[in-house]
Amino acid sequence: MKESILHYIWQHKLFTPHSLQTTEGEKVEIIDVGKINTDAGPDFFNAKIKIGETLWAGNVEIHTRASDWKNHNHQADQAYNSVILHVVKKADMDIFRLDGEKIPQIELIYPQHIEENYEKLIAEQKWIPCAEKIGNVPAIFIQSWKTTLLTERLEQKMNAISQLLDNNNQHWEEAFYITLARSFGFGTNSQAFEALAKSLPLSALGKHKNNILQIEALLFGQAGLLTEQMSDEYSFQLKKEFDFLKAKFNLQPLKPEQWKLLRLRPDNFPHIRIAQFAGLIHGSSKLFSRIVEQPEIKYLNELFTCETSDYWKTHYLFGHESTQRTKKFGKTSINSILINTVIPFLFCYASQKGMQELKDKALQLLESLQAEQNAVITGWKSVGLQAENAFDSQALLQLKKYYCDDKKCLRCRIGHKVLTF
Repeated sequence: MKESILHYIWQHKLFTPHSLQTTEGEKVEIIDVGKINTDAGPDFFNAKIKIGETLWAGNVEIHTRASDWKNHNHQADQAYNSVILHVVKKADMDIFRLDGEKIPQIELIYPQHIEENYEKLIAEQKWIPCAEKIGNVPAIFIQSWKTTLLTERLEQKMNAISQLLDNNNQHWEEAFYITLARSFGFGTNSQAFEALAKSLPLSALGKHKNNILQIEALLFGQAGLLTEQMSDEYSFQLKKEFDFLKAKFNLQPLKPEQWKLLRLRPDNFPHIRIAQFAGLIHGSSKLFSRIVEQPEIKYLNELFTCETSDYWKTHYLFGHESTQRTKKFGKTSINSILINTVIPFLFCYASQKGMQELKDKALQLLESLQAEQNAVITGWKSVGLQAENAFDSQALLQLKKYYCDDKKCLRCRIGHKVLTF
């Protein structure tokens, strides 16, 4: 068996509490199992255990076999002198501290089905380990776990935002601009979009935001997509404008090879997304401040319904004319930006500023948005878990990536239920 299952049983007190005694025959009462240690040293800190008539406070070490104490060289490690109890599956030898004092041991007794259920989960090759049993877990219990998962996901995104803020002197508008640019890449070109925003300060765009030609010149030029061979009048104008602005702001354009077009639908070509991004910047100022002031779904939908300039209504690439068509963000694209950029930023801002009402509003926005549609959400539906909204889908994405894929069933509340059935 794996040692991790013993840790799990100890942590959640799934062992048989009565009739516990040391290998020496002394009665043992577990008052507090202690706090799990994720760093070096004993497995659990600050446990409280009564052995015989003596109450002990200290650390607990757990092994499958007692001889693992010696195999891991704990008898020569000062950090393990504070161990008050050694918990094992099989006590195959006595163990001692550095000074030669014997350490009390118990053989942990627990329902055998827990271990059997765990081994079945780990061996399972289905889409998720508990696919056949998750239907037995009460819905109210799963919903509670979703709330925790969503909070966990938002906190992970908050950490990334905080790092970006540190790199930009706590400038919220600049950090939002960079993250928003990344979201315009929709996965395939996300890194290129982020590199573009980091290489082109928002302040430079702000100085020319009233002129869409100059905004497009800055973005397309800095993206490396304006070359010496521009083939029509509009692209030639952009190139001429960028040559001036490049010198003005001392810019170093990206390599055009960073942008990917292969297997993309024309509406997702980087040229169209850059043109839409230009339209958004041209039509708004202090974008994040406006979102904080009015975090309403109707307003946000209108704000991000960004269109391209006239040239891009008849082009997908420079110099290649196409049928005229208005190219603006659809509902799915807007939802993606709200879910992955706007709401995490609102949540982070509200958390740092102590604005509980705005924090709650960010969560309400997720509940008002449609669930994402992707392979993971479809997979959850196949095992009986339906994502009713973006709140649910974000939680389920977190569950699949950080728990199910790595078979971290011992850390999952659903796994906990399944193990104890």
